[in-house]
Amino acid sequence: MDFNSHTDAVVAVTVELINALTSGERRGRPYNAPQGIDKNVAVTTALSAGRRGSRTVTDAEARGITEVAHELRGVFQAITDDDVDDAAARINAVLERTQARPLLKRHDDEPWHLHYHGAGDTFTNNWAAGCATGLAVVLGSEHADRLGVCTAPSCDRVYVDVSRNGTRRFCSTSCQNRVKAAAFRAREKSAPRA
Repeated sequence: MDFNSHTDAVVAVTVELINALTSGERRGRPYNAPQGIDKNVAVTTALSAGRRGSRTVTDAEARGITEVAHELRGVFQAITDDDVDDAAARINAVLERTQARPLLKRHDDEPWHLHYHGAGDTFTNNWAAGCATGLAVVLGSEHADRLGVCTAPSCDRVYVDVSRNGTRRFCSTSCQNRVKAAAFRAREKSAPRA
């Protein structure tokens, strides 16, 4: 998948935010989203992926971004459930709420590229607008099926498939290996003994 480096980066940040800020299961174990200062660190870390000069987020910003992550998790679940209409409705709700608007920006010696800002230019609204727009670009293309929720047992982390053939179904190599190892053990157990 290669829309443009900025869109790809925003979608990758969206995945990082959802996986860091929503509780559930991860790689075969329960996962509890961080709280307090750990949540602020998780948000800062996810947002700074691939960016220079990021600042530490405030408690209010971390709470706002966490709400956005919970809201956007539903997009990945809808795609996994093969309900593109629901995914589109969820993205449109965020785009409408944030009043996402495109602006051409140039910074850090990068070429001109689109940023999406929300009404009022608040930190949370801008990130929500950008994340929703990135997902809208993916959903509005032939790559909509590249968004998903890990299919490994006891894992509900989300992913975006950037592989050439578009067959990824796991959030990580760790989950893929767990599934392969379990299948191997099952075959060994059911194989007739000589």
